[in-house]
Amino acid sequence: MNTEFEFAIKSIPFDENYHPSDSTRITTNFANLARGENRQENLSNALRMINNRFNALAHWDNPKGERYAIELEIISVEMTVEATGAADSFPAIEILKTNILDKKTDRCIEGIVGNNFSSYLRDYDFSVVLPDHNKGQSGFSVPANFGDLHGKLFKYFVDSGAYKQHFKKLPVICLSVSDNKIYHRTGNQHPVLGFEYEANESSLTERYFKKMGLAVRYFMPPNSVAPLAFYFFGDLLNDYTDLELISTISTMETFQKIYRPEIYNANAAAGKCYQPNLQNPDHSVTRIVYDRKERSELAVAQGKFAEERFIKPYRDLLEQWSASCSL
Repeated sequence: MNTEFEFAIKSIPFDENYHPSDSTRITTNFANLARGENRQENLSNALRMINNRFNALAHWDNPKGERYAIELEIISVEMTVEATGAADSFPAIEILKTNILDKKTDRCIEGIVGNNFSSYLRDYDFSVVLPDHNKGQSGFSVPANFGDLHGKLFKYFVDSGAYKQHFKKLPVICLSVSDNKIYHRTGNQHPVLGFEYEANESSLTERYFKKMGLAVRYFMPPNSVAPLAFYFFGDLLNDYTDLELISTISTMETFQKIYRPEIYNANAAAGKCYQPNLQNPDHSVTRIVYDRKERSELAVAQGKFAEERFIKPYRDLLEQWSASCSL
């Protein structure tokens, strides 16, 4: 039996009027910012931070620092398992797309797709499979084939007609560095990405994303205080324009200042040898309310949802497909 997956791509603007939908996943981090009394203030402040950072980095031909504005889209990817004939779709992936408005030329420039990344299946792997595997064990270990299915499905999506129809370039995902690794600054410096760092060892996240086909490089952009992890296909430094890279830096650095201020809003910049510290007291907080506890709880809930709605009903079929998939 040939198993095929069909993808439907939906887009929702992430702006001051954004409201999380109850019927779709809508990336938890964004939904977290867009609820409660401070909903509109949170969104307005986050978008202002993104625009200010973009203009600071794209400073050429921009004397007043107000030439550009970023417009964001939340991209939701729903997947249907074709072989079963089932009509139900599964909310597979959510990513973020940047668009750059050049107010001087009144032109909209397509940015990068990817940026933030979340998926129910990744929540299942990290919040259900991994804890269950280590329950009762004296030490930490990773189960065999951990992340294989997720990685193959992601590569299948990026290679799909649906992806190619909607997006011109391959995705770049930008995440926080790991607080249990040490990073060393190299002699490589890019005009936009900044100083490159190298990790002393690979992290579980890095190995997980490698199964998705993504390599990683760490850069600390100009006037940043900590490196960011850039996951990409191909050649990060040459496949994307400066404005495209700046759109990702300004967007994801802003979110990391909100999510992890101890690292990305620290009052001292990373040195030549750097270990991130989530207990760092010497940092500033933004005016934007973000509930870390809710994020952790929802990761578990969404992982269990993936188990009930996707893994259990299609387990045999998914195992057969994964075993035969050469991606």
